[in-house]
Amino acid sequence: MSQPPGRFAQHLATEAWLVPEIDALLAPGVDLEELAQRAREVTLQRFGRAVRLFAPLYVSNACLSSCTYCGFSKGLDVARKTLTVDEVVAEARSLVQKGFRHLLLVSGEHRVEVSADYLMACVEALRPVVPSLSIETQTWSDDTYARLVEAGLEGVVHYQETYDRVRYGEVHTAGWKRDYDRRLASTERAAEAGVRRLGIGALLGLSNDWRADVRTVAEHAAWLQRTYWRTEVTVSLPRIKPSASGFQPLVPVTDAEYVQAIAALRVVAPEVGIVLSTREPAALRDGLVRIAVTTMSAGSSTEPGGYLAPGEAQEQFAISDERSPAEVAAMLEAAGYEPVWKDAFALK
Repeated sequence: MSQPPGRFAQHLATEAWLVPEIDALLAPGVDLEELAQRAREVTLQRFGRAVRLFAPLYVSNACLSSCTYCGFSKGLDVARKTLTVDEVVAEARSLVQKGFRHLLLVSGEHRVEVSADYLMACVEALRPVVPSLSIETQTWSDDTYARLVEAGLEGVVHYQETYDRVRYGEVHTAGWKRDYDRRLASTERAAEAGVRRLGIGALLGLSNDWRADVRTVAEHAAWLQRTYWRTEVTVSLPRIKPSASGFQPLVPVTDAEYVQAIAALRVVAPEVGIVLSTREPAALRDGLVRIAVTTMSAGSSTEPGGYLAPGEAQEQFAISDERSPAEVAAMLEAAGYEPVWKDAFALK
């Protein structure tokens, strides 16, 4: 049964938008150099020169949802793997040895292989190993989020992928994720369960209007900050990359447009953390750190077991920045930034 619209979905139906000024910043023909400089000034003022580093840890690529753009989609004939809890801990230890103190547990949407109890076991086993843990999995009930928080979970990441309801239905053809409203309300349930960090975003190239998705990401972030003011909010705008799905973006987003989107977000959302993954090439990542990015992954693998036993399972998507964590940290230091491996506010 589909879930009724949550509070943010109801807010979107009103005319009382919180960040209408982003339209001018996203308009074609904007002075990109001037916008980037504005974003840089805001970033330095609010965040200084500290950049958090994290790593995704893929625990499973089993999936019961059919998403036309994803390398984990149910109908694809790919190598599947779900790590045991001991294997998850081994992967985490290898990342800790590289310097990471914040990990993001990622999985496909499989309520049997990646059950609430499985995630609980993973979080409980990792708490003595990793100071800060977040998850990017299927949506859960508020009771499950509360259990995970009690076990030590700090963050939940749920990208809406696209906020265009019609397009969302076209690319999510079957499974739990097909429910647009359930997906959109997931951050509300997580916040109400006590999750300390919320991550949202849109997958650029999925719809034919990337500006509309960026505008709604900004609105979503502003609404979450106002509604759950004790919760940290981060945003990300990943672009579609090659995967086993063979999906091609409807309208590719150029590098210049991507910089415009990130810089505009920073200007209208000065308190929001902006996250950048290894989907993007090294040179672009290096430039975006100097403009607006405050959190980035490094040395990433997008397959389950990919740090210790690569090649045994299908990756979710291809990465573009293949530098090691040490190389990314060295880049930051050379640019005058401080790589932050451990959040000062982590629970341990």
